[in-house]
Amino acid sequence: MGFQQAIAVCFSKYAVFEGRARRSEYWWFFVFNILMHGATGLLDVVIFGGESGGLLNGLYSLVVLLPGLGVGVRRLHDTNHSGWWLLISLVPLVGFILLIVWLARAGDTGPNRFGPDPVATGT
Repeated sequence: MGFQQAIAVCFSKYAVFEGRARRSEYWWFFVFNILMHGATGLLDVVIFGGESGGLLNGLYSLVVLLPGLGVGVRRLHDTNHSGWWLLISLVPLVGFILLIVWLARAGDTGPNRFGPDPVATGT
């Protein structure tokens, strides 16, 4: 899955927390968000002179909150973990590291309890 396709899928499944997401879908959306946060932060400085408190950046964060959570949950489903495991990132350091490991590892081959393999189905 390429960059543009991953972004399109994440926004088309705006608040979908069912099913599975490929690694490429999650990580391309992650890269997109980093780039957009940099761009909106820069626009905040250029337009408001840094006095807005990050207005555009904050608005962008609200827009991508549900798609980000959705793709994170679907990515965890691909590794056969419940989406609730996203909350482990609230545990300092250890939780964040464990979550990164799960998000970075290859998904289950074939169907699992969360649905069919997205690689095999071409989604």
